[in-house]
Amino acid sequence: MTEAIRKYNNLTQRIITGILGAAFIIAGVCFGPWTYFVIFIIICFFTLLEFYKLTLTNVALPERVVALLTGVLIYVLSFLVEIRSVEAKYYFLIFPAMALIFILKLYNKRDTKPFTNLAFTVLGIVYIAVPVSLLNYAVFDRGHYNFEVILGILLILWASDTGAYFAGTYLGKNKLFRRISPKKTWEGFAGGAALALIFAYGMSRYTNSLSVTAWLLVGVIIIVAGVFGDLVESQLKRSIEIKDSGNVLPGHGGFLDRFDGLLITAPFLVVFFELLR
Repeated sequence: MTEAIRKYNNLTQRIITGILGAAFIIAGVCFGPWTYFVIFIIICFFTLLEFYKLTLTNVALPERVVALLTGVLIYVLSFLVEIRSVEAKYYFLIFPAMALIFILKLYNKRDTKPFTNLAFTVLGIVYIAVPVSLLNYAVFDRGHYNFEVILGILLILWASDTGAYFAGTYLGKNKLFRRISPKKTWEGFAGGAALALIFAYGMSRYTNSLSVTAWLLVGVIIIVAGVFGDLVESQLKRSIEIKDSGNVLPGHGGFLDRFDGLLITAPFLVVFFELLR
């Protein structure tokens, strides 16, 4: 299917991929907790895999297999704890898994910079697996799954990205952060913010999960943190001298390109929901 989409221009590819991907994710999160679980474990795994492929190719020699398993373990444990299937004490399994990464480095004879590469290995877990796992806390309240919360987060984030893309493309003149991302503009930021707040207000009208004020604050968090998430990923790509993190999503690049905003947004949203509760 991706090859059929690639015959179109970049904008058309972006629209088709966006519609198909959004429909798949929305159906999954709305259907129930276990389809939500499958959707986000896929996102977690393939974003981690993409990150380690990038660093392995360009700058580092990470312990990819054990890091992928550790990242998935963190996500699975957080989900099982939140649905009350296992006790929180099982979080302690994460620590020997992390220690194993250091032990395995002792047996890698090819590695001339073990601690530099350990840093990249742990970075992938902290940058990707932990934020995706934190989303489980946001969408579960005392073991009960609330699809409206994760649906709203995703719709507002996508609205911000979409508004920024079109406003930046057709109106953008003033650079937002030239040193890291020369294409981003203040006009794009404003367009993304406006559309995101419209969607946030819409969520308050058609759902009962949060008040109007809470949804608008969620929108503000996503607008600001989402932009920084995009800039962080741009900085990563510039540091390893690549344009896109991958090409699996026509018009969007890779998983890391598509979900970069969510990775930085998730920790702030979890703090907000904790204070709200």
